[in-house]
Amino acid sequence: MIRRALGFALSPLLAFAALQPIPAQTPAIAGQADADALPAIPATRDMAWPGGTIRLDVDASDIVRRIVRVRETVPVAGPGPLVLMMPQWLPGHHAPRGEIEKLAGLSFTANGKTLGWRRDPVNVYAFHLDVPTGATSVIADFQYLAATQADQGRVKIGAAVMNLQWDNLSLYPAGYAVRRVPVQAQVIYPKDWTDATALRGTRSGDSVTYAATDYGTLMDSPIFAGRFTSTQDLGKGVRLNIIADTAAELKMSNEQIARHRKLVDEAVALFGFRPFDHYDFLFAMSEEMGRIGLEHHRSSENAVAPGYFTRWNEGPGDRNLLPHEFVHSWNGKYRRPAGLVTPDFATPMRGDLLWVYEGQTQFWGYVLGARSGLYTKDETLDAIATIAARLDSAHGREWRPLADTTYDPVIAARRPKAWPDWQRNEDYYNEGLMIWLEADAIIQKRTGGKRGLDDFARSFFAGKEGEWAVSPYSRADVIAAMNAVLPYDWAGFFTNRVDSIQPEVTKGGIDLAGYRLTYGDTSGPTVRQREVDLRQLDQSFGVGLAIKDDGTIATVIWDSAAFRGGLRVGDRIVSVGGVEYSRPRFLDSLRSATNGGRIELIVRQGKSVRTITLAYSDGIRYPRLQKTGEGEGSLDRLLKPRA
Repeated sequence: MIRRALGFALSPLLAFAALQPIPAQTPAIAGQADADALPAIPATRDMAWPGGTIRLDVDASDIVRRIVRVRETVPVAGPGPLVLMMPQWLPGHHAPRGEIEKLAGLSFTANGKTLGWRRDPVNVYAFHLDVPTGATSVIADFQYLAATQADQGRVKIGAAVMNLQWDNLSLYPAGYAVRRVPVQAQVIYPKDWTDATALRGTRSGDSVTYAATDYGTLMDSPIFAGRFTSTQDLGKGVRLNIIADTAAELKMSNEQIARHRKLVDEAVALFGFRPFDHYDFLFAMSEEMGRIGLEHHRSSENAVAPGYFTRWNEGPGDRNLLPHEFVHSWNGKYRRPAGLVTPDFATPMRGDLLWVYEGQTQFWGYVLGARSGLYTKDETLDAIATIAARLDSAHGREWRPLADTTYDPVIAARRPKAWPDWQRNEDYYNEGLMIWLEADAIIQKRTGGKRGLDDFARSFFAGKEGEWAVSPYSRADVIAAMNAVLPYDWAGFFTNRVDSIQPEVTKGGIDLAGYRLTYGDTSGPTVRQREVDLRQLDQSFGVGLAIKDDGTIATVIWDSAAFRGGLRVGDRIVSVGGVEYSRPRFLDSLRSATNGGRIELIVRQGKSVRTITLAYSDGIRYPRLQKTGEGEGSLDRLLKPRA
């Protein structure tokens, strides 16, 4: 999600840390000349932090320079070594994504005197210091230098919008479970801005003091704030908190909001209870703020481009985002893979069950989108067709099983890839959807439509109304719950589809439902809107290319006709068959190639210009689902409203 480019100069903080010794007048830490002499970072214990409630004072009013200033007061129980940590392994990211490089100007004081500190040589998110005798607290002062350009990371602060995440704005004491570290935060906002968060607080002018909570809950309760805002009550303790670059983006119809209320109703009908006391959608429509979809137990961070409401009739767009993140309150936050349940933010997470955590959430996101009317049924079927076709075109499945993609958040951290369909990405989202779609079709077929994956959801995610605890699960738990719905070889089913090499994505959920994946020469709403939004032609399902309107190649599919012809991302098609490149001209060449099977291109590759011939005769190819059976199938029943 976050992309960075390396510069040639060290930042001031890194230069300081790398080159400057602690001044002589600063109290020294024993053994500071020898990194090996630093005390070990304390192992985390299930114990309460003995010092008392940490105080966080955050000044987020500097939206011009996007500098957030933090003063953190850490009460201590006595003198001695203290290790303060910046969060590293972040829930929802499934990887070590803490933005340590954006922490600057760090200093510590106690009793009005400066304390020396050393960064741990192994875990660079840890800071060692000694608490002097008589000190009752340690004060940390630092700045969070938010990105001012996209090449510095995701942009979180703009002229009218802001996203504050506590992992950037706080340190926590090592050695204690974060859920047993009490903390209270206060934030100063720009003048006349409104904040939205799962935290509840008291406002005084432009400052909000939030109720004391534990550090784990604080991390799970980010903030959106802005100049132009709207809050919509969706019922059942759920609010839609909207911020935007302009007031014009806040124009929405009663029908649009009614469909979001229907989403809440359908989700509660599906799972049978609410694993939260209240829930806040944090939703931004902004050109300045970077896009995000990040789950939390009682809220979610959602940022999309402008036009969510004003371009509603142009296609489903980003309307799958809110259903997906809402489902995560049940799947991922309440019921959570055991490998993702950690006592702190330094313990590595194990994401081997992300095909359940994200895959089934992706499944229910599309289902609830259809049941609520955020997506029409036809739009949902088209989305499933597009997902299946894209997964089939990912040749990386020839060497890399789905299970291995669950490590991609750590391996790749969503950095750009040269050949993503060969390398594979986080395919556990959409391939997980396809696996769960097939599981539902099997259950429905063997029970005559009397049972389905709804029954699994209602039992596996069952809990106590209004409680927001964490209930870990294992793969064995998932299999046992599936067998309780329908006795079947679910262990073998998942082993085959998750752990084994599969040349094609499973389409059992399509075929058993009375549909089949086909291709035609006209695009459906999913690809059509993508082509409009990205200003490109997408023929990745056929000749193996996506081409921007200026002729620049955006995608080349591994082992496709385009790949075999020698094309690569970044090349620019100058002409097609001797005529200047345009989208209609290229489509005409695909139609004509069904007879001769050759497409002549002149292509600029860097400083070279080449003539390339593509051997291709399958024409224009866009995916779609075609009905094959009579009457209502399992997929038709699955998408029908329940509430």
